[in-house]
Amino acid sequence: MKIDGNSIRPGNVIEHQGGLWVAVKIQHTQPGKGGAYLQVELKNLKDGRKLNERFRSSEKVERVRLEQKDHTFLFEADDMYTFMDTETYEQVEISGELIGDQKVYLQDGMEVVIESYEGAPLGVQLPQTVELEVAETEPVVKGQTAASSNKPAIMENGVRVMVPPFISQGDRIVVYTEDSTYAERAK
Repeated sequence: MKIDGNSIRPGNVIEHQGGLWVAVKIQHTQPGKGGAYLQVELKNLKDGRKLNERFRSSEKVERVRLEQKDHTFLFEADDMYTFMDTETYEQVEISGELIGDQKVYLQDGMEVVIESYEGAPLGVQLPQTVELEVAETEPVVKGQTAASSNKPAIMENGVRVMVPPFISQGDRIVVYTEDSTYAERAK
């Protein structure tokens, strides 16, 4: 589907320079001279390269629609992650490199969305949050609660998260998978 160059939004996947690119950041710019343009930071879906491009409203770009299917995470072996399609029960193997840094949050039976284009998997969308147990953190020191200072904690999967002072070892907390930040204490 062809769209105007100034209609690109973050998260859109476009065909550009013979590859598939996802728009990460956009910025509308209107210089004093000349026409307005859209400055777009693109990330290649295959190899992760980044590129900054300018698109004018008169330019047409090809927007790509990715197929999204629900899958369940089964297991990991030799940096290959196996998922099962929730409708057809077919299994799909995806490399850890394609999943990226978020692979540390995968848990047995976790529901994920696999994005693919023409049958080839391009990425895995994890849930927005995940519940984890605090494996290691400093004890609370009385009098430190006056300032809203966070302390480091190591989660059960080895990820370091900054948590409020009242969180202690063994507590279960909710963590955002996108940026590894503390959300709340688990209920």
